[in-house]
Amino acid sequence: MRGWPLIKLLPTKTNFKFVKFSRMFGVLSATLCIASIIGCFTPGLNMGIDFSGGASMEIAKPAGQTIDQQEISAAVSALGLEDVGVQGIARLDTNAIDGSTVLLRFQLPEGADQTEIVRQVEATITQTVGEVTYSGVSVVGSKVSGELFRSGLMALGMATVLMFLYIWFRFEPQFGFGAIAGLVHDVILTFGLIVIMQLEFSLNMVAAILTVIGYSMNDTVVVFDRLRENLRKYKTMPLGEVIDLSINETLSRTVVTGITAVMVLAVLAFLGGEVLFGFSIALMFGIIIGTYSSVYVAAPIILLWGVKRGEFAEEAKPIKLGGASRP
Repeated sequence: MRGWPLIKLLPTKTNFKFVKFSRMFGVLSATLCIASIIGCFTPGLNMGIDFSGGASMEIAKPAGQTIDQQEISAAVSALGLEDVGVQGIARLDTNAIDGSTVLLRFQLPEGADQTEIVRQVEATITQTVGEVTYSGVSVVGSKVSGELFRSGLMALGMATVLMFLYIWFRFEPQFGFGAIAGLVHDVILTFGLIVIMQLEFSLNMVAAILTVIGYSMNDTVVVFDRLRENLRKYKTMPLGEVIDLSINETLSRTVVTGITAVMVLAVLAFLGGEVLFGFSIALMFGIIIGTYSSVYVAAPIILLWGVKRGEFAEEAKPIKLGGASRP
């Protein structure tokens, strides 16, 4: 077998009219972005221990024995702790959810002795469900969590600015604005997904969003690179047609790369356990939406702004979206 047979089902040459539907998808993207921004405030992000402060610990019994989650929740709540949450997770040795391992999360009282609180919780759980093993104990104070949240947002902002500068120097300013619009679009919609699915927003999720930024920029650069080549090659072709041609010429590469990455992340999401589930889901969504934004967010801005044809050509006039156009 010379190659994967399913690859042969993909057409080697396409002629989709992407620009024709740019206005419709532009309105859709704007609507979804506004809804995502509103969702970040109401109902808001599901902050993890890293950003909200508190403690988490894994509680395990030998394989075959089950832990009563309701008993643990009631016992820990009786200590006066808030936001107590207990959920079953997969065992590290078998990677199976059999009820013998749970993850406990709870908020720490302001100004309380964190070490003493954790000891009380462990003693209470042992009295309630018997001998258990504690692992993965993580305690984050409210001050540290606030600093981590600000640092996470600064990392996202810095990544976006650096990407803009990279595109600006490699291409032209209008390409940079198109790329940044795509990046901001992808980040906002990823936050929207986190809100809708109530995924835990933690440092892992920040890492996922940073990865989405990198993937989105990579896909946008591929399209822009081909667009720049075609602008020099087809100096009399309408700008909208050049954009369609460039996207179609890079489409097969984009689709194959995206499908491969999504397949790997799907396996990671369902077999990687609770810790990697949100990370994998956010990345899968980011890859899909990053491909979409390269076509219907970044490229249409180039269409509106106009570009220079070759080294000595006059600047192309802005073209209206969704209709027949001439530079």
